Amino acid sequence: MIAAFWADRAVTRPARREQWLYRVVTLAGGYLLLGFRFRQLFPSHRLWALGPAGDWFMFVLVLGGFAFAWAARLYLGRLWSSSVTRKADHHIVDTGPYGIVRHPIYTGLLLSAFATALQVGTARAVAGALLFVLGFWIKARLEERFLSEQLGEAAYGDYRSRVPMLLPLGPRG
Repeated sequence: MIAAFWADRAVTRPARREQWLYRVVTLAGGYLLLGFRFRQLFPSHRLWALGPAGDWFMFVLVLGGFAFAWAARLYLGRLWSSSVTRKADHHIVDTGPYGIVRHPIYTGLLLSAFATALQVGTARAVAGALLFVLGFWIKARLEERFLSEQLGEAAYGDYRSRVPMLLPLGPRG
């Protein structure tokens, strides 16, 4: 959130009613993944243990996910926003991490969430990571609809056809 201080102001954004769903789903996923208040609903006993080597590997994946997300944030520069917006002089960024996936910040955060869930090894953590995926997928779809309207379907459609959404080897479109 500190990075918001060097981002441009939003020119326009979707209506708030269009943004509540991804926020609620993502927040619920975060609470389940990292929260401690839902132990009665989702047992906190471990379903598996990865052992020291596995735990360290997941830690490295968490760091890698955060590093990828942060690099993408820096690459996006003043066009970045924590919510779906269009900035002045907004344009499609399709190089660097944005040439690998259309939403590299989300990809990095999702990698970190799944590595955390695998390390924690509880049903609650896995449910949280899955809700996190759903929340970011909903947000990405909203963002793509909004940017297609704002920047032109032809330009954004071309980008969509060339670069996968969240997984580097995933489907395009």
